[in-house]
Amino acid sequence: MEHYRRAVQTDCERILGTFQATDSVRYEEFSSIWRQMNFSSMFYGRMERSETRTFTRLALSVVSPYLFPPYTFQIRVGGLYLLYGLYNTQLTSPKEKIRLALKDWDELMRFQQDAVNAQHYDVVYILRKLLSEKAFYFTAMPNVLFFNLKRKRGEKDRKVCDMFVDRPSRPQELVSTDMLEELANVHEHYEKLKQTVSPQPDTPDLSLIKQNLVPKLRSAVLTYYSWQQNQAEFDRQGGERDADAGEGTSGQESCHRAQLLQSIKSRCYGQAAEASRSRRHRQVELTSAATDTTTEVSNCKKKVMSLKERTQLRFMSQGNLNKELTGMTRLWCLTTLDEKTEEKKKRRFNWESEQESDEH
Repeated sequence: MEHYRRAVQTDCERILGTFQATDSVRYEEFSSIWRQMNFSSMFYGRMERSETRTFTRLALSVVSPYLFPPYTFQIRVGGLYLLYGLYNTQLTSPKEKIRLALKDWDELMRFQQDAVNAQHYDVVYILRKLLSEKAFYFTAMPNVLFFNLKRKRGEKDRKVCDMFVDRPSRPQELVSTDMLEELANVHEHYEKLKQTVSPQPDTPDLSLIKQNLVPKLRSAVLTYYSWQQNQAEFDRQGGERDADAGEGTSGQESCHRAQLLQSIKSRCYGQAAEASRSRRHRQVELTSAATDTTTEVSNCKKKVMSLKERTQLRFMSQGNLNKELTGMTRLWCLTTLDEKTEEKKKRRFNWESEQESDEH
């Protein structure tokens, strides 16, 4: 059944992503998405009774981590709604329960208190409903462990979807209230030690310590947090404006891109660079970017000139050439001579003269 884990996780991320796009935590929004996707049909596959229970346990174990950090409050609410829907639509009897580790119970209670403070009573109702039906199975570990069996790499390295996680808040986590109080005590003690060691403690020009360190640090963290919130709101509004713009914006961008390319071509080809001494026999011609496309295509389709034609064009274009230079150029171009050399007559053997010489 482990080969179904990735497919179930993909479906869960899809329904949670759709719920996140609504920018709401109401149960009616989630239930409409559930009915639209017909999500309960995941249990309708043809499986044996034992396989059905194993698959139900797998689906609940995949959805359970979305109920806890580091996911956002909206995704955690969606994970709670998803657990509620899967628990009530499963086909097993008795129903398979949701595993809940004891270390996660405090986090679940804090989540319930946050929902009460924000007056999200539908979230509180769903959670209380699951607790009243005894849908949670309290365990020591969130997953089932077996003796002498190595855990698979996929379970250890569970990837967290970046879209469901809050922006990094390391400064806020680092600079807490307890840390600021401890830092203030240490800073005060350090200031007293410096005053006792200094030979002239009343000298105003000698600044040995940083004054108002703790308030400045706290104000810097608050400023960063407010900037982070404003940046997130700006990005969200920018994404909505881009979505509303549609094809009109893309058409304007393509037109602007075409004009930019035309201006770049005109600047690049408007002036011809001086050729080097070894390549000055190739005449450089000024070309404009505003030439017709038909001429450009015809020039591209021209046949490449041979060495003989290029050399002849070079010497003939200079003018005032004498015949000797033309003849030498033809010889240099590896052309054959028009004049045909006379073939030497082969000497034939004369039998009569040989016989006369033998008689004498």
